[in-house]
Amino acid sequence: MIIAIDGPAGTGKTTVSKILANRLSVSYLDTGATYRSLTLKALDKGVDLSNKDVLIDLAKTLNFEIKEDNFYLDGIDVGFKIRTPRIDRNISIIVSYPEVRKIMVELQRKLAKTGDFVVEGRDITTVVFPQAEFKFYLDGDTAVRAQRRYNEWIDKGLDVTLDDVKKDLVRRDNADKNRAVGALKISKDAKIIDTTNLTVEETVIELIKNVTKDEKRR
Repeated sequence: MIIAIDGPAGTGKTTVSKILANRLSVSYLDTGATYRSLTLKALDKGVDLSNKDVLIDLAKTLNFEIKEDNFYLDGIDVGFKIRTPRIDRNISIIVSYPEVRKIMVELQRKLAKTGDFVVEGRDITTVVFPQAEFKFYLDGDTAVRAQRRYNEWIDKGLDVTLDDVKKDLVRRDNADKNRAVGALKISKDAKIIDTTNLTVEETVIELIKNVTKDEKRR
């Protein structure tokens, strides 16, 4: 079983997907973590991000694993490192290359073959798992999403401003929605949930309600 969740940054996808997976006793995969890990690898190696061929080689050899819902790169837990402004500022370049995306999609599908998963990202319902049993698209007001992301980074002790966070968010939204391959789109059969005025718990309840309702119909 695949529960696929798409949506822009700051809608609460990661948080609610983890909770949802836990409540349903299934595994969790953030496909963005694979791209973020690749971005981290490239930046740490000092790779020129305009060098597509080098990035393709890095993607082919990326040593990415999931252990107890934690993400490991070359055997090291990178859960914190991949969620920083440094990665957010550069990931749009990495994900813009169709050849890189193709390799990463194959990795994501391989990871999800090991069992039942809640999978979240940008193109899960449309590209990675178009035949997923359950599809959701989380959305939200830009200002609210920016505030959430700002609060998240401040809680982590990162030195950021709300204005910079909002600018990065808008830039990321535009890049995600307008790239040639794997663009952020709303699948025609996805349930849209606006999280602007919803708490994390309310969003999780809405997701579970829809999954349970659809399961009863089958």
